[in-house]
Amino acid sequence: MKVSDILRVKGNALFTTHPDQPLIEAVTTMSDNDIGSLVVMEHGDLVGMLTFREVIKAVVKNAGSVSGPRVRSVMDDFPLTCTPATEIDEVRRMMLERHARYMPVLEQRTLMGVISFYDVAKAVVEAQDFENRMLKAYIRDWPVEEGAAEAAGAGSAQPQA
Repeated sequence: MKVSDILRVKGNALFTTHPDQPLIEAVTTMSDNDIGSLVVMEHGDLVGMLTFREVIKAVVKNAGSVSGPRVRSVMDDFPLTCTPATEIDEVRRMMLERHARYMPVLEQRTLMGVISFYDVAKAVVEAQDFENRMLKAYIRDWPVEEGAAEAAGAGSAQPQA
């Protein structure tokens, strides 16, 4: 399974912000849209990522306020990225290594979407569920060998005709 499979199911709603936007506006966008991250774009290029992790650090640093800082001062300047062709197992490994919950998906320099650790986990679980159903169906339809069928029939009481 590839990242493109997740994006196809997830849809293509993208939420971005500018690095010079006030943090309070970015946080409001995150809250209004019930999302945990914003991709930070400048001149059409990805320049960072703002997640609730960076927001919480800014709140602590600014004594509970997000009114003063700009996105640029709190964003992750070097977010992990992947391409639509990246395998899900590779994305999972990368996210676990960096403790990343969100990953922008880029095709060259074009932002294609953002996938979350939840999206990856959901895709893996759905793939495993499908595989389990196929294996159970295969086992249920397993052909019975002739000798085994006769042995099974000999042990049960058969009505006489």
